[in-house]
Amino acid sequence: MYSHTTVGANDLARARAFYDAIFAPLGHEVRYADEMLVGWGAPGGPPQFLVARPFNGEASSVGNGAMIALLAPRRSVVDACHHAALEQGGADEGRPGLRPHYHSNYYGAYFRDLEGNKICIVCHQPE
Repeated sequence: MYSHTTVGANDLARARAFYDAIFAPLGHEVRYADEMLVGWGAPGGPPQFLVARPFNGEASSVGNGAMIALLAPRRSVVDACHHAALEQGGADEGRPGLRPHYHSNYYGAYFRDLEGNKICIVCHQPE
């Protein structure tokens, strides 16, 4: 059912540097790039997360109540991605840690990217 996710960016070069740092610990790489968008995915696979200049030419804006959650294979990867986001200028929306109110192994972290999009990195595996 899932194909890809796209978020907008007003400064594509800045967004690419931000997400390059986020996707490195997850093992994802740029799978497509042009002057309008950049897409990351698993090596050899299609781009599944895209950052694009809005196709209508308007300024990028954040969806109210929207959040994208990216799956991490280990809790240490959640930590690394959250750290990378803050190092790249992202805003903390929830430090890495267990969220047992979701389930006993839900280990997640939350941040906002440079455009204000809310991103979660989560691992559902036990330590």
